Amino acid sequence: MIITRAPLRLPLGGGGTDLPAFYSRYGGHFVSATINKYVYILINPRFEDSIRISYSKTEIVDTVDEIEHPIVREAMRLVGVDRGVEIVSVADMPANTGLGSSGTFTVALLHALHTLKREQLPPQDLAEEAFHIEAEILGEPVGKQDQYIAAIGGICSMEIDKQGHVRVKPLSATHALAQEFENSVLLFYTGLQRRASDVLSGQNAALTAGAPTVTESLTLIKELGHQSWEALENGDLNRFGEILHLHWEAKRRMSDKISGSQIDNWYNIARENGATGGKIVGAGGGGFLMLYCENGVKPNLREAMTQQGLHEMPYHIDFEGSKVIINF
Repeated sequence: MIITRAPLRLPLGGGGTDLPAFYSRYGGHFVSATINKYVYILINPRFEDSIRISYSKTEIVDTVDEIEHPIVREAMRLVGVDRGVEIVSVADMPANTGLGSSGTFTVALLHALHTLKREQLPPQDLAEEAFHIEAEILGEPVGKQDQYIAAIGGICSMEIDKQGHVRVKPLSATHALAQEFENSVLLFYTGLQRRASDVLSGQNAALTAGAPTVTESLTLIKELGHQSWEALENGDLNRFGEILHLHWEAKRRMSDKISGSQIDNWYNIARENGATGGKIVGAGGGGFLMLYCENGVKPNLREAMTQQGLHEMPYHIDFEGSKVIINF
Protein backbone atom coordinates (compact mmCIF):
# COMPACT_ATOMS: atom_id res chain seq x y z
CA MET A 1 0.00 0.00 0.00
CA ILE A 2 1.18 3.49 -0.87
CA ILE A 3 -0.26 6.73 0.46
CA THR A 4 0.93 10.13 -0.71
CA ARG A 5 -0.22 13.56 0.27
CA ALA A 6 0.22 16.97 -1.35
CA PRO A 7 -0.70 20.33 0.20
CA LEU A 8 -3.20 22.87 -1.02
CA ARG A 9 -1.95 26.37 -1.68
CA LEU A 10 -2.47 30.07 -1.08
CA PRO A 11 -1.56 32.38 -3.97
CA LEU A 12 0.21 35.39 -2.47
CA GLY A 13 1.10 37.44 -5.56
CA GLY A 14 1.43 37.34 -9.32
CA GLY A 15 -1.44 34.94 -9.89
CA GLY A 16 -2.45 34.67 -13.54
CA THR A 17 1.04 35.40 -14.88
CA ASP A 18 1.68 31.64 -14.71
CA LEU A 19 -0.72 31.11 -17.63
CA PRO A 20 1.09 30.11 -20.84
CA ALA A 21 -0.78 32.77 -22.81
CA PHE A 22 0.91 35.38 -20.61
CA TYR A 23 4.35 34.01 -19.73
CA SER A 24 5.10 32.91 -23.30
CA ARG A 25 5.00 36.61 -24.26
CA TYR A 26 6.12 38.47 -21.16
CA GLY A 27 7.51 35.96 -18.67
CA GLY A 28 5.71 35.31 -15.40
CA HIS A 29 6.31 35.58 -11.68
CA PHE A 30 4.22 34.37 -8.78
CA VAL A 31 4.48 33.91 -5.03
CA SER A 32 2.70 31.03 -3.29
CA ALA A 33 2.52 29.20 0.01
CA THR A 34 1.22 25.76 0.96
CA ILE A 35 -0.97 25.08 3.97
CA ASN A 36 -1.68 22.04 6.11
CA LYS A 37 -4.76 21.03 4.14
CA TYR A 38 -4.07 18.08 1.87
CA VAL A 39 -5.12 15.80 -0.93
CA TYR A 40 -4.32 12.16 -0.16
CA ILE A 41 -3.91 9.37 -2.71
CA LEU A 42 -3.96 5.70 -1.73
CA ILE A 43 -2.81 3.05 -4.21
CA ASN A 44 -3.07 -0.63 -3.41
CA PRO A 45 -2.32 -3.62 -5.66
CA ARG A 46 -5.52 -5.38 -6.70
CA PHE A 47 -5.78 -9.17 -6.82
CA GLU A 48 -7.69 -8.96 -10.10
CA ASP A 49 -6.35 -7.28 -13.21
CA SER A 50 -9.19 -4.75 -13.19
CA ILE A 51 -8.83 -1.14 -12.05
CA ARG A 52 -10.88 0.35 -9.23
CA ILE A 53 -10.94 4.12 -8.70
CA SER A 54 -12.77 5.82 -5.86
CA TYR A 55 -13.31 9.59 -5.67
CA SER A 56 -16.72 11.29 -5.57
CA LYS A 57 -17.86 8.22 -7.50
CA THR A 58 -16.47 4.71 -7.94
CA GLU A 59 -15.28 3.23 -11.20
CA ILE A 60 -14.36 -0.42 -11.82
CA VAL A 61 -12.98 -0.92 -15.33
CA ASP A 62 -10.83 -3.41 -17.22
CA THR A 63 -8.59 -0.98 -19.09
CA VAL A 64 -7.12 2.50 -18.64
CA ASP A 65 -8.98 3.71 -21.74
CA GLU A 66 -12.30 3.06 -20.00
CA ILE A 67 -11.53 5.35 -17.04
CA GLU A 68 -13.86 8.35 -16.94
CA HIS A 69 -11.79 10.48 -14.57
CA PRO A 70 -9.57 12.35 -17.05
CA ILE A 71 -6.62 13.08 -14.75
CA VAL A 72 -6.45 9.52 -13.42
CA ARG A 73 -6.68 8.11 -16.93
CA GLU A 74 -3.92 10.31 -18.33
CA ALA A 75 -1.66 9.95 -15.28
CA MET A 76 -1.82 6.16 -15.50
CA ARG A 77 -1.06 6.33 -19.21
CA LEU A 78 1.88 8.66 -18.66
CA VAL A 79 3.47 6.62 -15.88
CA GLY A 80 2.69 3.26 -17.48
CA VAL A 81 0.43 1.68 -14.86
CA ASP A 82 -2.29 -0.15 -16.75
CA ARG A 83 -3.90 -2.83 -14.59
CA GLY A 84 -4.38 -4.43 -11.20
CA VAL A 85 -4.59 -1.36 -8.96
CA GLU A 86 -7.02 0.35 -6.66
CA ILE A 87 -6.77 4.15 -6.38
CA VAL A 88 -8.58 6.14 -3.70
CA SER A 89 -8.49 9.91 -3.25
CA VAL A 90 -9.44 11.85 -0.12
CA ALA A 91 -9.22 15.61 0.37
CA ASP A 92 -9.36 17.85 3.43
CA MET A 93 -11.24 20.51 1.48
CA PRO A 94 -13.88 20.39 -1.27
CA ALA A 95 -12.99 21.17 -4.86
CA ASN A 96 -13.75 24.54 -6.49
CA THR A 97 -12.76 26.60 -3.45
CA GLY A 98 -9.71 28.34 -4.95
CA LEU A 99 -7.03 26.32 -3.14
CA GLY A 100 -5.59 24.62 -6.23
CA SER A 101 -7.13 21.20 -5.58
CA SER A 102 -6.89 19.95 -9.17
CA GLY A 103 -3.16 20.60 -9.49
CA THR A 104 -2.56 19.23 -6.00
CA PHE A 105 -4.54 16.08 -6.83
CA THR A 106 -2.51 15.54 -9.99
CA VAL A 107 0.81 15.94 -8.17
CA ALA A 108 -0.18 13.54 -5.37
CA LEU A 109 -1.47 10.99 -7.89
CA LEU A 110 1.67 11.08 -10.02
CA HIS A 111 3.82 10.83 -6.89
CA ALA A 112 1.92 7.69 -5.84
CA LEU A 113 2.06 6.10 -9.31
CA HIS A 114 5.80 6.69 -9.65
CA THR A 115 6.33 5.29 -6.15
CA LEU A 116 4.39 2.19 -7.17
CA LYS A 117 6.88 1.74 -10.01
CA ARG A 118 9.78 2.44 -7.63
CA GLU A 119 10.63 5.65 -9.43
CA GLN A 120 11.71 8.81 -7.61
CA LEU A 121 11.14 12.12 -9.39
CA PRO A 122 12.43 15.52 -8.22
CA PRO A 123 9.60 17.87 -7.17
CA GLN A 124 9.99 20.07 -10.26
CA ASP A 125 9.67 17.03 -12.53
CA LEU A 126 6.48 16.02 -10.73
CA ALA A 127 5.16 19.55 -11.22
CA GLU A 128 6.00 19.57 -14.93
CA GLU A 129 4.32 16.20 -15.47
CA ALA A 130 1.20 17.43 -13.66
CA PHE A 131 1.11 20.60 -15.76
CA HIS A 132 1.65 18.55 -18.93
CA ILE A 133 -1.39 16.41 -18.12
CA GLU A 134 -3.72 19.24 -17.16
CA ALA A 135 -2.73 21.89 -19.70
CA GLU A 136 -1.23 20.09 -22.67
CA ILE A 137 -3.06 16.74 -22.74
CA LEU A 138 -6.45 17.73 -21.30
CA GLY A 139 -6.38 21.32 -22.54
CA GLU A 140 -7.45 22.89 -19.24
CA PRO A 141 -6.81 26.67 -18.97
CA VAL A 142 -4.38 26.33 -16.07
CA GLY A 143 -1.00 27.79 -15.21
CA LYS A 144 2.01 26.29 -13.42
CA GLN A 145 1.47 27.74 -9.96
CA ASP A 146 -0.64 25.01 -8.37
CA GLN A 147 1.49 22.06 -9.48
CA TYR A 148 4.82 23.63 -8.58
CA ILE A 149 3.95 24.83 -5.11
CA ALA A 150 2.11 21.57 -4.25
CA ALA A 151 5.19 19.57 -5.24
CA ILE A 152 7.71 21.81 -3.45
CA GLY A 153 5.86 23.26 -0.44
CA GLY A 154 6.69 26.20 1.80
CA ILE A 155 6.61 29.85 0.74
CA CYS A 156 8.25 30.34 -2.65
CA SER A 157 8.87 32.86 -5.39
CA MET A 158 8.79 31.37 -8.88
CA GLU A 159 9.99 33.07 -12.04
CA ILE A 160 8.84 31.67 -15.41
CA ASP A 161 10.71 32.54 -18.59
CA LYS A 162 9.07 32.74 -22.02
CA GLN A 163 9.97 29.10 -22.72
CA GLY A 164 8.13 27.98 -19.57
CA HIS A 165 11.19 27.17 -17.47
CA VAL A 166 10.55 27.83 -13.79
CA ARG A 167 13.16 29.08 -11.32
CA VAL A 168 12.17 28.46 -7.71
CA LYS A 169 13.36 30.50 -4.74
CA PRO A 170 12.19 29.44 -1.25
CA LEU A 171 11.75 32.15 1.35
CA SER A 172 14.66 32.42 3.78
CA ALA A 173 13.94 32.32 7.54
CA THR A 174 10.59 30.80 6.61
CA HIS A 175 9.61 29.28 9.97
CA ALA A 176 10.01 32.54 11.88
CA LEU A 177 7.99 34.47 9.33
CA ALA A 178 5.39 31.72 8.98
CA GLN A 179 4.15 32.10 12.54
CA GLU A 180 3.68 35.83 12.08
CA PHE A 181 2.04 35.20 8.71
CA GLU A 182 -0.41 32.69 10.21
CA ASN A 183 -1.33 35.22 12.90
CA SER A 184 -1.97 38.02 10.42
CA VAL A 185 -3.44 36.38 7.30
CA LEU A 186 -6.92 34.99 7.93
CA LEU A 187 -9.00 32.74 5.67
CA PHE A 188 -12.80 32.92 5.55
CA TYR A 189 -14.92 30.52 3.53
CA THR A 190 -17.54 32.34 1.48
CA GLY A 191 -19.65 29.27 0.73
CA LEU A 192 -19.48 30.16 -2.97
CA GLN A 193 -18.00 27.48 -5.23
CA ARG A 194 -16.94 27.90 -8.86
CA ARG A 195 -14.79 26.11 -11.40
CA ALA A 196 -11.51 27.94 -11.97
CA SER A 197 -11.73 27.08 -15.68
CA ASP A 198 -14.91 29.18 -15.95
CA VAL A 199 -12.84 32.24 -15.01
CA LEU A 200 -9.48 31.32 -16.55
CA SER A 201 -10.83 30.33 -19.96
CA GLY A 202 -12.02 33.91 -20.44
CA GLN A 203 -8.66 35.29 -19.35
CA ASN A 204 -6.86 32.95 -21.73
CA ALA A 205 -9.06 34.00 -24.62
CA ALA A 206 -8.55 37.68 -23.80
CA LEU A 207 -4.76 37.25 -23.60
CA THR A 208 -4.66 35.35 -26.88
CA ALA A 209 -6.66 38.12 -28.51
CA GLY A 210 -4.36 40.75 -27.03
CA ALA A 211 -7.06 42.44 -24.95
CA PRO A 212 -5.32 45.48 -23.40
CA THR A 213 -7.24 45.52 -20.10
CA VAL A 214 -6.29 41.94 -19.19
CA THR A 215 -2.71 42.28 -20.42
CA GLU A 216 -2.16 45.56 -18.56
CA SER A 217 -3.75 44.19 -15.38
CA LEU A 218 -1.56 41.07 -15.42
CA THR A 219 1.55 43.15 -16.11
CA LEU A 220 0.73 45.20 -13.00
CA ILE A 221 -0.02 42.01 -11.04
CA LYS A 222 3.38 40.63 -12.04
CA GLU A 223 5.07 43.75 -10.68
CA LEU A 224 2.99 43.57 -7.51
CA GLY A 225 4.08 39.94 -7.16
CA HIS A 226 7.71 41.08 -7.11
CA GLN A 227 6.83 43.71 -4.52
CA SER A 228 5.01 41.10 -2.41
CA TRP A 229 8.07 38.86 -2.45
CA GLU A 230 10.32 41.75 -1.47
CA ALA A 231 8.01 42.58 1.45
CA LEU A 232 8.02 38.95 2.61
CA GLU A 233 11.80 38.70 2.31
CA ASN A 234 12.11 41.84 4.43
CA GLY A 235 9.61 40.51 6.97
CA ASP A 236 7.38 43.53 6.29
CA LEU A 237 3.94 41.94 6.51
CA ASN A 238 2.17 45.28 6.80
CA ARG A 239 3.52 46.20 3.37
CA PHE A 240 2.48 42.76 2.13
CA GLY A 241 -1.07 43.50 3.28
CA GLU A 242 -1.10 46.85 1.47
CA ILE A 243 0.04 45.14 -1.74
CA LEU A 244 -2.73 42.56 -1.37
CA HIS A 245 -5.26 45.37 -1.70
CA LEU A 246 -3.57 46.73 -4.85
CA HIS A 247 -3.44 43.19 -6.25
CA TRP A 248 -7.16 42.70 -5.67
CA GLU A 249 -8.03 46.00 -7.33
CA ALA A 250 -5.97 45.02 -10.40
CA LYS A 251 -7.42 41.53 -10.49
CA ARG A 252 -11.03 42.74 -10.35
CA ARG A 253 -10.51 44.78 -13.52
CA MET A 254 -9.76 41.70 -15.62
CA SER A 255 -13.20 40.07 -15.61
CA ASP A 256 -16.67 40.49 -14.15
CA LYS A 257 -16.47 36.81 -13.10
CA ILE A 258 -13.71 37.46 -10.58
CA SER A 259 -15.82 39.30 -8.04
CA GLY A 260 -19.47 40.27 -7.64
CA SER A 261 -21.68 42.44 -5.47
CA GLN A 262 -21.68 39.96 -2.58
CA ILE A 263 -17.89 39.50 -2.58
CA ASP A 264 -17.34 43.24 -2.94
CA ASN A 265 -19.64 43.85 0.02
CA TRP A 266 -17.76 41.35 2.21
CA TYR A 267 -14.44 42.88 1.22
CA ASN A 268 -15.62 46.40 1.99
CA ILE A 269 -16.90 45.29 5.41
CA ALA A 270 -13.55 43.61 6.08
CA ARG A 271 -11.69 46.83 5.23
CA GLU A 272 -14.01 48.80 7.50
CA ASN A 273 -13.18 46.41 10.34
CA GLY A 274 -9.41 46.43 10.20
CA ALA A 275 -8.32 44.45 7.15
CA THR A 276 -5.46 46.19 5.35
CA GLY A 277 -5.98 44.17 2.20
CA GLY A 278 -7.12 40.86 0.86
CA LYS A 279 -8.50 38.98 -2.11
CA ILE A 280 -10.46 35.98 -3.19
CA VAL A 281 -8.07 33.03 -3.27
CA GLY A 282 -7.53 31.48 -6.70
CA ALA A 283 -9.08 32.45 -10.00
CA GLY A 284 -11.97 34.33 -8.40
CA GLY A 285 -15.73 34.11 -8.13
CA GLY A 286 -15.87 32.27 -4.80
CA GLY A 287 -13.99 30.01 -2.44
CA PHE A 288 -11.95 31.60 0.35
CA LEU A 289 -11.53 35.27 1.16
CA MET A 290 -7.95 35.88 2.35
CA LEU A 291 -7.55 38.96 4.56
CA TYR A 292 -4.49 40.59 6.10
CA CYS A 293 -4.84 42.48 9.37
CA GLU A 294 -2.58 43.57 12.18
CA ASN A 295 -2.94 41.52 15.33
CA GLY A 296 -4.71 44.22 17.30
CA VAL A 297 -7.78 44.33 15.07
CA LYS A 298 -8.36 40.61 14.55
CA PRO A 299 -11.31 40.34 17.00
CA ASN A 300 -13.20 43.08 15.17
CA LEU A 301 -12.54 41.50 11.80
CA ARG A 302 -13.51 38.02 12.95
CA GLU A 303 -16.75 39.28 14.48
CA ALA A 304 -17.67 41.24 11.33
CA MET A 305 -17.03 38.28 9.03
CA THR A 306 -18.91 35.90 11.32
CA GLN A 307 -21.91 38.21 11.30
CA GLN A 308 -21.83 37.99 7.51
CA GLY A 309 -22.04 34.20 7.70
CA LEU A 310 -18.42 33.52 6.72
CA HIS A 311 -16.52 30.78 8.52
CA GLU A 312 -12.84 31.12 9.40
CA MET A 313 -10.49 28.26 8.54
CA PRO A 314 -7.43 27.96 10.82
CA TYR A 315 -4.27 26.73 9.10
CA HIS A 316 -0.50 26.44 9.32
CA ILE A 317 2.13 26.73 6.58
CA ASP A 318 3.25 23.37 5.17
CA PHE A 319 6.98 23.07 4.45
CA GLU A 320 7.16 19.54 3.06
CA GLY A 321 5.32 19.62 -0.26
CA SER A 322 4.23 16.36 -1.84
CA LYS A 323 5.47 13.35 0.12
CA VAL A 324 5.03 9.60 0.58
CA ILE A 325 3.60 8.99 4.06
CA ILE A 326 3.06 5.19 3.80
CA ASN A 327 4.86 2.69 1.57
CA PHE A 328 4.77 -0.99 2.46
